[in-house]
Amino acid sequence: MGKERQDSNQITREYFDSLMIEMRHIDSEIPSTKIRLFGQEFSMPIATAALSHLNGQTEDGMAKMAEGARMADALCFSGMGEAEEIQAMCATGAKVIKIVKPHADNEKVFAKIREAEEAGAFGVGMDIDHAFSWNGEYDNVVGLPMRPKSLEEMRSFVESTKLPFVVKGVLSVQDARKCLEIGAAGIIVSHHHGIMSSAVPPLYLLPKIKEVVGDRIPIFVDCCVESGMDAFKALALGADAVCVGRAIMEPLKEKGAEGVCEKLTGMNQELKAVMERTAFTKLSKIDSSVIHKRDF
Repeated sequence: MGKERQDSNQITREYFDSLMIEMRHIDSEIPSTKIRLFGQEFSMPIATAALSHLNGQTEDGMAKMAEGARMADALCFSGMGEAEEIQAMCATGAKVIKIVKPHADNEKVFAKIREAEEAGAFGVGMDIDHAFSWNGEYDNVVGLPMRPKSLEEMRSFVESTKLPFVVKGVLSVQDARKCLEIGAAGIIVSHHHGIMSSAVPPLYLLPKIKEVVGDRIPIFVDCCVESGMDAFKALALGADAVCVGRAIMEPLKEKGAEGVCEKLTGMNQELKAVMERTAFTKLSKIDSSVIHKRDF
């Protein structure tokens, strides 16, 4: 299991690092990184990933992650957890999107969506890539059975709420098309930290997914995003925003919400620096013309 996860993450990290950026300085200026997502303006296109179980690593870890996102004026995604947890996260004032696991019992899915709504969540969604286990069986997460969902089941989840519904775990043009078909409000291109061996790096497929999705819904990129340079490369290849997971965990343990805020803000400052040196003054103007794949 560990070896499988390391394999896909190593491939993803190597792909990030294989991309080089050309510099453009004439006519450049200090850029803006403001972005509008689901009707709300944020200071950066960098969000926290849909992490789970942080309360077991540091006291009130999930709420502190949300508080750090609020301090940085960034969007916050949340993974699995009980009602009290999402309530505590939303109570910080953060804009939180609750990602629900693909529970075998659809009533549990609907209940989790209602929990998020009642807590004041900014959005909801589903983690579609957690349906199967590594051993060829259905997944079971902390004792909870999971199942894959059909197109009609996914549509029923989307239609059950007035909140934006974001699908996480999209790693194909096929699934991206289906997300548009069911009326998803956004997608997260991700292999869930190497949930499958030899998974395609999200950035590799991103341009093809962007061709299909266009500007109809925002595209987030997850997995191995560690710096502002990583964020820039994702944006240049078609993402609207990125999600940062493991890179905020150590700052969270060390300094709580302040550590999360510092990490997100630092990444955004680096993103701005790259935009300055490539002459992109707005996020919407960033394109792949500055990206070059290393072949030496």
